[in-house]
Amino acid sequence: MNGGPSGFHNAPVTRAFVISSALFTVFFGIQGRSSKLGLSYLDIFGKLRLWKLIVSVFAFSSTPELMFGLYLLYYFRVFERQIGSNKYSVFILYSVMGSLLFEILALAFLKDPAVNLVTSGPYGLIFASFVPFFFDIPVSTRFRVFGVHFSDKSFIYLAGLQLLLSSWKRSILPGICGILCGSLYHLNVFCIRKAKFPEFITSFFSRLSLPSLGSLPAAPTRNVVGNVPSLTARQVERNYPSPILSTTEPTEDSISTLVSMGFDRNSARQALVQARNDVNVATNILLEAQAH
Repeated sequence: MNGGPSGFHNAPVTRAFVISSALFTVFFGIQGRSSKLGLSYLDIFGKLRLWKLIVSVFAFSSTPELMFGLYLLYYFRVFERQIGSNKYSVFILYSVMGSLLFEILALAFLKDPAVNLVTSGPYGLIFASFVPFFFDIPVSTRFRVFGVHFSDKSFIYLAGLQLLLSSWKRSILPGICGILCGSLYHLNVFCIRKAKFPEFITSFFSRLSLPSLGSLPAAPTRNVVGNVPSLTARQVERNYPSPILSTTEPTEDSISTLVSMGFDRNSARQALVQARNDVNVATNILLEAQAH
């Protein structure tokens, strides 16, 4: 499971966030200030170092955290492709602001004088993304190692666990805050999943976005759930030709599963017919067809 086509095709917001996070981390790392970017009770309620709130959203405090964090951010670009860049921008803002609010409330409750009690980095966004990853991304393959069952999603969970425990107590708190925000988003509190930025804002930032190397023109998004391109049967068959088409009508549960991931209903049905009602194969068909 690779999150769809390689690179940042159809994921300009993810690309911008990954680049920003890397630049912030390198900049403060060169200055030797990475270990001082974490939040503490004194920073917020004592010395009022509010600039740390902004920096702590992007810059990681160590190289291992940077490596695992950027890998997870890059993988989770699949959500931007499913719901569209506009709604994904809302998800980022919601996760970042919500997790910061929960972290501030936790600092106010603990009143711990320890310096840098909360580590820096986009933990809120990363661990909020694990909630839709758990509920909406199906397992493609399963295997066993020394009698232990694994799936292709296991590696993402292991990378997240490594990041969660990278700074022990300092990283667990923002991780939990991120999961809480992701859960509220999944529950659609205040109808947040329907929220979108005004078109003039997204149009402005799309002009500022760096061009993707080797990117293909974006597919039209009319009449599509979650801004995922509508795929015709010809596109599906071109990507996954099959000499024998299944005549079995896809089940409503299978179609609903793909629709909940942001795919168009007709495209989901066509992919399920091609995949003989296998949701995992149909998901791969739809993701690969997006790149064409």
